[in-house]
Amino acid sequence: MCGIVGYIGKRDVAPLLLEGLARLEYRGYDSAGIALHASGTGKSAGLKTAKAKGRVRDLEARLPKRFAGTTGIAHTRWATHGAPTDDNAHPHLDTEGKVAVVHNGIIDNAAELRARLTADGVTFASETDTEVLAHLIGRSQAETLEEKVREALRHIEGTYGIAVLHSDFTDRIVVARNGSPVVLGIGEHEMFVSSDVAALVSHTRQVVTLDDGEMATLKADDYRTYTTEGSRTTATPETVEYAAESYDLGGHDTYMHKEISEQADAVDRALRGRIDDRFSTVHLGGLNLDAREARTIRRVKILGCGTSYHAGQIGAQMIEELARIPSDAEPASEFRYRDPVVDPDTLYVAVSQSGETYDVLAAVQELKRKGARVLGLVNVVGSAIARETDGGIYVHAGPEVCVVSTKCFTNMVVSFALLALHLGRIRDLSVADGKRIIEGLRKLPGQIDEILKGEDEIKKLAARYADAKSMMFIGRVRGYPVAREASLKLKEVSYIHAEAYPASELKHGPLALIEPAMPTVAIVPDDDLLEKNRAALEEIKARSGRILAVAHQDQEKADDTILVPKNEPELDPILMGIPLQLLAYHTALALGRDIDKPRNLAKSVTVE
Repeated sequence: MCGIVGYIGKRDVAPLLLEGLARLEYRGYDSAGIALHASGTGKSAGLKTAKAKGRVRDLEARLPKRFAGTTGIAHTRWATHGAPTDDNAHPHLDTEGKVAVVHNGIIDNAAELRARLTADGVTFASETDTEVLAHLIGRSQAETLEEKVREALRHIEGTYGIAVLHSDFTDRIVVARNGSPVVLGIGEHEMFVSSDVAALVSHTRQVVTLDDGEMATLKADDYRTYTTEGSRTTATPETVEYAAESYDLGGHDTYMHKEISEQADAVDRALRGRIDDRFSTVHLGGLNLDAREARTIRRVKILGCGTSYHAGQIGAQMIEELARIPSDAEPASEFRYRDPVVDPDTLYVAVSQSGETYDVLAAVQELKRKGARVLGLVNVVGSAIARETDGGIYVHAGPEVCVVSTKCFTNMVVSFALLALHLGRIRDLSVADGKRIIEGLRKLPGQIDEILKGEDEIKKLAARYADAKSMMFIGRVRGYPVAREASLKLKEVSYIHAEAYPASELKHGPLALIEPAMPTVAIVPDDDLLEKNRAALEEIKARSGRILAVAHQDQEKADDTILVPKNEPELDPILMGIPLQLLAYHTALALGRDIDKPRNLAKSVTVE
């Protein structure tokens, strides 16, 4: 959600900033803008800005012919305060045009600050919350830019990741973070800043991630970090795991298709070096949870949002089945507002692809305040949730650029299988069952490849169902979270309305919706509920409903069946979701949707 890019060095800054913004387009946005210290003297010098509603290409087309400099900041905006317009696009300036600010996050007390500034004679040029920060910095009487920013931030309530330019301090960019990511890129006689490493990796793989309450000053030849109170902090650069090529399309038409096709390799990465054949378990050293502590766990609570929440639902079932620990999943966005009872014997697991999801991070911080043990299950090394938690599991899915999550969802569920096996073997899971699960895990990459080879058939099915105005997804027990995630994928990327229900709930209301015009996608694994699931298909067919089954064998009552290879029952949900990712993809393709950047959505939701 929103994106920040900044550069200071010797190179022409505008092309670098445009390139960085293009790499952040996947996050979701509706306008873009650039501010730079213009080269030259006299009237040609000073801060110059260019802003445009729409895409980065619209901004590029609007840049003046003479728009050169070696220091600048840029932004892609996802509208919160004020509609997507040129005026509301970032960067925002103070009244004198000496300060430029780009900002991710939300200033909660913006209305109060705006009223106060207006009363003092300030005229606002936009409807945004961010503009108040530009005016506060511009009106500060402090002598240094660092102190001007620090003084302004003392008035701010809410979340922010910011980058600031000032025409009186052309040798620096000042940045700050509270609840929204800020990453420094360390180069040779040049420095970068971004909200996401994706904008940095084509220039440097040495990065420093700021903590909440931390600021930094970037100059061409060095940087320093310090708290918002002014105390120096120690920042050691880390090496980014993935190179720039990992963020490219790699011959695919869309990132969603590329990422679906990468899932066998991604799962292999998640398993690599973690399986312990000697004891029929797995190594998860990052948990920071020894066997004695693990045996004291009486409950597991998993917190996530959207796709991560669905992965957590499958994970909770796995933990209950393999470790026999009562487990459940809950949307983090609900958990943090319902004044939950925090039990010292409960293990909390926070799930987030980016590791920066605001609702999940806020839940983690509240849990830590109450003394809970919290693990993180994230994809991004060094992300906020990874740093805030007591330990955790990196899912190693690799960079995921498409707004809708595919390979990261799959790797999250695989990571939960590893956690369930680990906890199970510490407790009462037998060696034989441990071996069974390990054999099943090792089969997954090959079985995923087998599913992906059937893409052409799934494409034909998508064309057959793309005319639907609404679809129902059903499954029982293990199949229900798969149905929920498949329903979410379809609505996210194709804009077809979709609902997911437990198959056992059909008679309790949803059957009223069944008719020929509304197809049902049914998850039908070969498990002990097979006949129950077939009975549900009978109920739908008796009401003239069309049925697409995802199953291990042909289903007589289904109009169409997507066959999926069988694994162990606990692991079957991992495989049954993959063809439905392809179904959503090809349905959206048939309808001409913007697959990688669905309307109204953002990749990393870093605001409430």
